[in-house]
Amino acid sequence: MEYRTAGESHGRALVALVTGVPAGIPLSAEALEGDLARRQGGYGRGGRMAIESDRALIVSGVRFGATIGSPVSITIANRDSANWTDVMAVAGERNAGGAVTAPRPGHADLAGCQRIGSPDARDVLERASARETAARVAAGGVAKALLAELGVRVYSWVERIGDVSCGPYAPEGVDMRAVSESDVSCPDAAAAFEMRAAIDDARADGESLGGVVAIAASGLVPGLGSYAERSRGLDACLGAALMSIPAIKGVEFGDGFSVAGRRGSEVHDPIVRDASGVVRRASNHAGGLEGGMSNGEWLVARIAMKPIPTLTRPLPTVDLVTGQPCDAAHERSDTCAVPAAGVVAEAEVALVLADAYTRMFGDTCVNDIRAAVERYRERIG
Repeated sequence: MEYRTAGESHGRALVALVTGVPAGIPLSAEALEGDLARRQGGYGRGGRMAIESDRALIVSGVRFGATIGSPVSITIANRDSANWTDVMAVAGERNAGGAVTAPRPGHADLAGCQRIGSPDARDVLERASARETAARVAAGGVAKALLAELGVRVYSWVERIGDVSCGPYAPEGVDMRAVSESDVSCPDAAAAFEMRAAIDDARADGESLGGVVAIAASGLVPGLGSYAERSRGLDACLGAALMSIPAIKGVEFGDGFSVAGRRGSEVHDPIVRDASGVVRRASNHAGGLEGGMSNGEWLVARIAMKPIPTLTRPLPTVDLVTGQPCDAAHERSDTCAVPAAGVVAEAEVALVLADAYTRMFGDTCVNDIRAAVERYRERIG
């Protein structure tokens, strides 16, 4: 299962196309819109979220509430596009008034303009905008629907915003109800209060904040991925997917970078037979991944998100037309989008896992996939 997206931040709509979708997966627009609403929420979001009301329109691949084995296409209208018709016109003469010539440090503006030979960063920033991730979340909803049929769930929560930390947590210890009720997606009420205060302070100072999000998946069979072709290793695919999210600067699995300072006996998870006779790991320092494959334990990953590069107190830059020093352009933006990044990360993880399942167990129909998974579980005990 793979996906592609199209659309600009202030264009008419975003588009997601998901291919390799098995038949028979229950799917509705309402199910997709739950995660779209979670992505729009979160403390620290900007004015754009007050304008948009993301609704998923399923255009193809679903009939009578279930997938039919053909590509699923989804559109999400940009309500704000009505205010940008002159700037984002498909035809006609370029409107100089809509040009952005002061590239923002930390954004795709300058490198993108150098790449395509344009003096107008609008040609770059409209697609590089994190608004595109709404289409990813919709695509991820298709993957989540398949995984749910196989007993797999994907979660996320915030462990750090700025210098306020509440983790790390093991997924078994996370109260997902507390996460869902928190506007910063943090399971610790006291830390969530401090996070909101830190966001308020940053907003007042014209600044932005990043943070750390944890993502976990339960119910995975061991062996997803590949030890033979490491480019298809589950960790490699997950790492690439998570790093593709805008503003993500680091990814770790399990204990991640901290294992570099430990001895092997402190890092590797002993293999045991539990009380029910199942062979598993006594701990989960590896985060559910060994040798490029899932090992049957909880999949645990963390991503580090940098502060959003659009600041109300802009940094110095150089004008692309005049070559003179100036202040960076200011586009309407968030103060902090770390909780929203968690929803996008869930979608990316779900898409990688769904692809791994269909590669291993087939992609024709969900009943056949489920039966193949059950046979596999019986074989490995």
